[in-house]
Amino acid sequence: MFIMQMDTSPNAMETSDVDMESAPAPAPETPAAGANSQLENAWGFLSRARQLLAEGNPTLALQSVLSAIRSEGGEQAVLRAMSRAREMYRQRAQSDADMGELTALLAQCAIDEASASGPTAMSNPYCGPGHNPSELLTSPDAILAESGRKQVILDAFADGSSFICLKCGGLFSSSRKDAHLANWCQ
Repeated sequence: MFIMQMDTSPNAMETSDVDMESAPAPAPETPAAGANSQLENAWGFLSRARQLLAEGNPTLALQSVLSAIRSEGGEQAVLRAMSRAREMYRQRAQSDADMGELTALLAQCAIDEASASGPTAMSNPYCGPGHNPSELLTSPDAILAESGRKQVILDAFADGSSFICLKCGGLFSSSRKDAHLANWCQ
């Protein structure tokens, strides 16, 4: 790059009016310098995301993380990251569902074993003779079973904190048994 400079001193008029001097041109940003700047920018977004999470703002933290990804790899990188996160979520949800089914089966086995094991099961005041709580799980009236929450019924019955009403098939707190039978279930 050349810079034109006018020399206005009296001696300069005798020579040429304009001198051409070569000045060092500003160094263009090298790819490494640009990458460092982008990297620092991304780290700034990630630091901000951590701060937002600590403050209880997960949505803003996610936006900050997406900005960091976008600054490094553009929109395609954001789409790949979101796709990967979606896939990981689906895999985890599937494994959680499988674990829930296994837990329900184990609880059902425990209830069946307890029902068949002897007098304590038959003398349970919350369940009549020959009544099995698993029958309620297949009943069309079982709202919890319909919504995929069979485990709630099994757990509540197994630990004795709740009872299953033989008249209506509902699951209620043991402390509310008398009130339920007297006022609600006729």
